[in-house]
Amino acid sequence: MAIVKVIEVLAQSEKSWEDAAQQAVTEAGKTVRNIKSIYVENMQGKVKNNKIVEYRINAKISFLIKGN
Repeated sequence: MAIVKVIEVLAQSEKSWEDAAQQAVTEAGKTVRNIKSIYVENMQGKVKNNKIVEYRINAKISFLIKGN
């Protein structure tokens, strides 16, 4: 039987929402093993002079903690 744990993370990027998601996985991967998926729940942007200058996400990262 597999057991999966889910953690909630916040991440940001000056490039894109996709980059923010990748940064979330990369940072989580430094201390969490067996990451299987990311679910982006919410996307936000910080705007300055009518331009998006920061992309932010709230996401859930799932990882395997026990399996056959």
